Amino acid sequence: MAVLKLPKTIEWVDGRVRLINQLKLPYELEYVETVEWRRVAEAIRRMEIRGAPAIGVAAAFAMALAAMKSQARRMDEFLAEMELCANELRRTRPTAVNLFWAIERVLTSIREATTVEEAKERAVTTALEIQRRDEEANRRIGEYGERLISDGDTVMTICNAGSLATSYYGTATAPMYVAHEKGKRFRVIALETRPYLQGARLTAWELKEAGIEVKIATDNAIGIIMERERIDLVLVGADRITKRGYVANKVGTYPLALMAREHGVPFYVAAPTSTFDPTIEKGDDIPIEVRSSDEVTVIFGRRITPPGVEALYYAFDVTPPKLITGIVTERGIIYPPYEKSIPSLFNG
Repeated sequence: MAVLKLPKTIEWVDGRVRLINQLKLPYELEYVETVEWRRVAEAIRRMEIRGAPAIGVAAAFAMALAAMKSQARRMDEFLAEMELCANELRRTRPTAVNLFWAIERVLTSIREATTVEEAKERAVTTALEIQRRDEEANRRIGEYGERLISDGDTVMTICNAGSLATSYYGTATAPMYVAHEKGKRFRVIALETRPYLQGARLTAWELKEAGIEVKIATDNAIGIIMERERIDLVLVGADRITKRGYVANKVGTYPLALMAREHGVPFYVAAPTSTFDPTIEKGDDIPIEVRSSDEVTVIFGRRITPPGVEALYYAFDVTPPKLITGIVTERGIIYPPYEKSIPSLFNG
C-alpha cells in the first residue's frame, strides 16, 4: 500500500508517546509528545485522539508509560499501580471496546511476569504488538474490502474511520486506499459529522491527501443525496460490535443505514476483530457515551445557541444487524445471519 503517505496517528518513540492532536486538523498538524500516562488519558478523554482502534493503541501505550515510570520494587505494589492506571483509562471513553480490550491485554501480560523489570518489559512489548497488529489488521481489511468498490463508484461514509482513527490505514478507508492503489477511480461523499465535524475535518483531509476525490455533505442530507446522487456503497467503521451483529458507531450511522436500506444501497461495516465484544448480544447492552452539551452548542469557541439552551448529545447510536449487508474484518467479509457468522469468525 505504498500509495498511502499519511503521517502516523500514534507512535512509540524512544520511550515517549507521540500522537496527532486531531482537534487541530485540518488547520494545523500538531503533535502531542509525552512520557506521562495521564496526559495520554487526557488526550483520549478530550478526543485529541479518537477512533476505536487508535484509542486502544493509546490506552496500551499509556499503560506502558505507567509501567516505565513506576518506582515500585515489589510485584504487588507494581500491579496495584497498574490497576489504578487501568481504572482511570477505562473511565475515559465507555463505548469503544478496543480500549478495554487493549488494557486487558497489557494487564494479562504483566501478571505473568515474576519480577517488576520483566513486567515493565512485557508492558512495552505488548503495547507495541497491539499497535503492530492493528496496522496489519487494517491493511488486510483493505485487501478484503477493496473488491466491494468498482471503478466509477460513489462511496458514502460517516465520521472518521480512517487512518487517523487507527494506528494506520483505517478501517472504512482501508478498502478505499487499496482500491485507489489498484487504479480504481471513484469518489467519496463524507458526511460532515456533527458536532466535532470528524468527516469534514478529518476524513476529507486524509482522503484529499491520499489523492482520492472527496466531497462532504451535511448529516441531514442523507435522504436527498440517496435520491438524487447514485450511491453505490456505504462503508462505515465501528466502535463496538456485539456477538449478534449490533454495531455501535458514531451517532448518525443508524439513520444512514436506514436510508441505505430504503434506497437499496449495500451497507457495510469495516472493523478489526478487536472491535467485537463477545460478552454482549443486543444493542441495548452497549454503553452509549453521552458527552458534554458544550460540544454541540459551541463551535470553535463560539456559542451557536441562546444562553440557557443546552444540547442532548449521544455520541453513538446502534445499527441493528438486519440493516447491515456485511462486516469486513481482517479475517474476511462475514454476512448474515451474524449470530452464526460471528462465532464462526472467532472459532475458525
